[in-house]
Amino acid sequence: MLERIFNDIAAPLLDRVTNIARGQSVTLSIVAVLVATYLLLYRYQLVKAHPNEPPVIPSTVPFIGHVLGMLLLGGRYVKNLGLRNPDKPIFTLPIPRSRMYIVTDPSLAMAVQRASKTLSFTPLVPDITKRVFGLDEDTVTIVRQHLDPAPGEPRGFLADMHDLVYAYFGPGKALDELSLDAVRQLARQVDEYAAAVQREDRKECEVDLLGWIRHLVAVATANLLYGDENPIALHPELESAFWDFDHGLGSLLIGIFPSVTARKAYRGREALAAALEEYLVRNRHVSSDEGRRGASRIVQKRVAIALGHGWTLRMTARSELSFLFAGIVNTATTTFWMVLHLFASASSSSTGADNLSLLSKIRSELSSVISPDPESQTEPGLVLSLDRLKSSGSCPALDSLFRECLRRNSDTYSTRLVKSTASLSGLAPGGSEGPQLYHLTAESVVQISGGTMHADPRFWGPDADKFDSSRFLSVHGGNNNDNKTTTTSTHPAAFRAFGGGKTLCPGRHFAAVTIKSLVALLATKFDITAAPHDGDGDGGIAVPDKEDGVLPVHVLEPKREVRVRVRVRDQRAVRVVA
Repeated sequence: MLERIFNDIAAPLLDRVTNIARGQSVTLSIVAVLVATYLLLYRYQLVKAHPNEPPVIPSTVPFIGHVLGMLLLGGRYVKNLGLRNPDKPIFTLPIPRSRMYIVTDPSLAMAVQRASKTLSFTPLVPDITKRVFGLDEDTVTIVRQHLDPAPGEPRGFLADMHDLVYAYFGPGKALDELSLDAVRQLARQVDEYAAAVQREDRKECEVDLLGWIRHLVAVATANLLYGDENPIALHPELESAFWDFDHGLGSLLIGIFPSVTARKAYRGREALAAALEEYLVRNRHVSSDEGRRGASRIVQKRVAIALGHGWTLRMTARSELSFLFAGIVNTATTTFWMVLHLFASASSSSTGADNLSLLSKIRSELSSVISPDPESQTEPGLVLSLDRLKSSGSCPALDSLFRECLRRNSDTYSTRLVKSTASLSGLAPGGSEGPQLYHLTAESVVQISGGTMHADPRFWGPDADKFDSSRFLSVHGGNNNDNKTTTTSTHPAAFRAFGGGKTLCPGRHFAAVTIKSLVALLATKFDITAAPHDGDGDGGIAVPDKEDGVLPVHVLEPKREVRVRVRVRDQRAVRVVA
């Protein structure tokens, strides 16, 4: 390999440099050498590890250019690379000491998902959790044991935790009970907010829409998972610490002196970890005889599994930070986008959609989900039926809004390590006929670019870059007057909000129910309008762009704060039933 590189690339370049340097000044000679070195490195990027390796996209700065692009531009960098190269269903990015393969085609994404024995995310988990959550070496050693056990082989910590999560979040009684408890906690927070506004005799309140929804979700989720004396209930200042931690995940993941380079995130993480450790040390996760409600059953079993595998209580507390994170962030941010689009004015130039009609339509759908409570004793109340909300076809406009908000604002990518040399069969580059067998080098990384697929007009039509709340409404989906084409022709793997294959999000059913329930509660109980000096110029709510210049570890946030006025529309308390 090196001999071929020298003969084909280096030798001709050196001859040119020698000819240029003869009779020239030292300065020109140095410039010539530098140019030759650059050209050599640039050409070296293009050398494939195997003839069937996916097409290589070189970087202007050889080898480190792509890494710099990802650090500076976040997920937008890889997404735009994919959109600029639609003829390449998979391509290679040369990076220092390795290769990165980017998949932008749904059929190839499914091939990656099927090859779970050789392409796996699990081997990456120990290092990621060590950096993000601050696990010590002894704990990481435990996590590395029996990572991907075959049937009949010993099972490690991750395998046991995987089984627990799927047992609780897979369809069934445990999921139904957890979802019911979650929505009851959310309804409680919404009712308490509405009651507080009424008590203060205010017609409306001005809030940061995302901050308000984050607070509702954070408090409700902490109560649901960790009981009455959860860390956020005892230490409300930990809410801001939580979001400091979240916003610095990318810097923590890099792992270079995080106490300095990711100072706010590091401090936020350490404050949360200390509070969770105190919570466990004081047995606040165990229900008391005095009626104190402890942690949910799934949290108690998570703690038992960690301790059973030899984790210390201190490290177990850090593991619970990951669960709290999973329960709050995507729920809050997805709810924000849905509520924002739901209440955005039809005159808003940033949406171009008939959002007033959308609000009216969804409120009409919800009339069968949230209705007057026949069991109210003293004051009139409302009852929310989860069975009706989950019933197929009951809320098609709400369901479509949910999926479109995820399509537009979820740029997450699914990552796999190539455990051993592998081959993928898929479309040939440039639209050539016939399948292509792509060679993947061992110890390289494969990324399925959800951001690229979600923005690709080949899968979503020429308006793929626009928000369309009715995009996921089938012509047979209960609203034939929309004159929308069906989405059945879109490849199912082109929608990447929940990942796919072995890493398909286990909490997707839970998330869908809780998010849509919270949107239903907010749409029923409140009217939301633009705050003064923060609208679109026509009195409506302006919809900002998403902030896609960050590491897309979850649903993306808006580029700017959205200030709104919230007015109580219906003060009746909501009882939630299955």
